[in-house]
Amino acid sequence: MSRNYPPVSIVTPVYNGEAYLAQCIESVLGQTYREWEYVIVNNCSTDGTLAIAERYAERDPRIRIHNTQQLLSAVENHNFAVGRMDPGSVYCKILHADDWLFPECLERMVNVAVAHGSVGIVGSYNLVGKTVRCDGLPYPGTMIPGREAARLALLGKAYPFYSPSSTMIRADLVRARDPFYDPAKMHADVELMYDLLRGHDFGFVHQVLTYVREHAASETARSAQPLNRILWSNFDLLTRYGPVFLDAAELKTRIRAYQGNYYRFLSRSVWEFRGREFWRYHAHGLRSLGYPINPLRLLGGALGQAICRPRDTAARLLRGLGVVGAER
Repeated sequence: MSRNYPPVSIVTPVYNGEAYLAQCIESVLGQTYREWEYVIVNNCSTDGTLAIAERYAERDPRIRIHNTQQLLSAVENHNFAVGRMDPGSVYCKILHADDWLFPECLERMVNVAVAHGSVGIVGSYNLVGKTVRCDGLPYPGTMIPGREAARLALLGKAYPFYSPSSTMIRADLVRARDPFYDPAKMHADVELMYDLLRGHDFGFVHQVLTYVREHAASETARSAQPLNRILWSNFDLLTRYGPVFLDAAELKTRIRAYQGNYYRFLSRSVWEFRGREFWRYHAHGLRSLGYPINPLRLLGGALGQAICRPRDTAARLLRGLGVVGAER
């Protein structure tokens, strides 16, 4: 790699990604910034993923392919992938195989990182389907103190790190963590952001630079949505990182608001006849955070739903009973 510009390692861990991988790779090849290598880690795919990656690697020597020896979990594959970066890389850009980059992504992000030596993470606006995400940071500034960025996220005023595909991280910070992502955490990518923002600032480009695809085969759709694990995981993040970045009054207010949201969700779920696994998951999870389910509050919320929103409650009942075509 040339040292005229800071080299970037783009890293794509992929499992059975043939549907979108070519578009992902093409977006890397189309970057206006040219000082990059592209590491694709094929995690024992059983479809055409490897063939697609090899076809592109034959055309461009900056593309390197690694194959795992056994099927890894999503987090383990990410950790394996970032470990394959070139030792000389200055920045790391994770890019999921079903996402892609707009042409100026690397150029704009590197410019911000170089302009602010204290920046450890750079983000941008992110297009998720047809919706622009990662908004809320003050314009036109391109750097915000890391602790303030974390504070705004915990308060729900901004969420500048929607997906790993939407950020770029200093490579030395990546190498300093072993493992990079904590395999025990569902939202290991978000936890990483909060950890890094304790001591490093956040750079931001006020431009849509990345695209995140939402579809039924995504990791979030398959593992998180059926039980709404995301709701609990976000509460977990609030209870662990709130004391770090929020003052006592802010934390108390935020926890009260989150509890209210949680009980509204659980109250609606009563009328959907969720299974034992669902209730076990949330009961155990809330107890582990020090906020066990209050049966009276849950019952009151469920009755309130039935009284105040009878049509919605009836529709939920019919869906819970398996009645097809229930109208709202």
